[in-house]
Amino acid sequence: MSLKAVLLDFNGTIINDEPVHEELINDLLLQENLRPSPHDFHEICLGRSDRVCLKEILARRGRVVSEEYLNSLIARKSQAYQARIATLDPLPIYPEVEEFLQQLQREELIIGLVTGALRSEVDTVLQRTNLAPYFQVFVTGDEVTTSKPDPYGYLLAVERLNRLFPHLNITAQNCLAIEDSPAGITAAKQAKMQVVGIAHTYPFHMLQRQTNWTVDRFSELELERVKAVFAQKTLPVNS
Repeated sequence: MSLKAVLLDFNGTIINDEPVHEELINDLLLQENLRPSPHDFHEICLGRSDRVCLKEILARRGRVVSEEYLNSLIARKSQAYQARIATLDPLPIYPEVEEFLQQLQREELIIGLVTGALRSEVDTVLQRTNLAPYFQVFVTGDEVTTSKPDPYGYLLAVERLNRLFPHLNITAQNCLAIEDSPAGITAAKQAKMQVVGIAHTYPFHMLQRQTNWTVDRFSELELERVKAVFAQKTLPVNS
């Protein structure tokens, strides 16, 4: 079994924008005459889509909304996110992201993105940072009705990999996922992928219990070692 593709999460993995999302969620609640809680975002939203996040936060406050109204809330937040991102210069991209993507390219690995973020948000960030050309496969929140920790997004990514590269016969076991949250890690593991936890959002020790590899930053991931483990068809001890 060889490593053929690396699938990355977006928010909290590529860009340090979780504080922006938290602020915008709180702004939406205030606009709805609801009081934000300092705990809700971290308990409900990290690693999950806006749809799931907003629906559960509203439900906790006794507010049940139609899908149409929920869609309007998501659209309002997305517009606010893109407006906020436009004011940030430079963007809070995590260090070493581009160097890591270049390394994956040199190793001739396919690179994909699996995220609950909307495609318009992803494109806004990737185009401003010149990272877009590195990614060959995208699965984003506006085309997936479920959210991590459900594995559907990762399974859909495998389908798309095979449509684009049918000669490679890619399975989930040929893919490495890179995630920053327990929800994302669970989604990738349920899809039968090996997972790197990157300690951008949660402490190293918390991710280490759940992942095959754990790192503080991209440069710490020993890609040759990872490829060797895939080739041996064995799971590594957490490192």
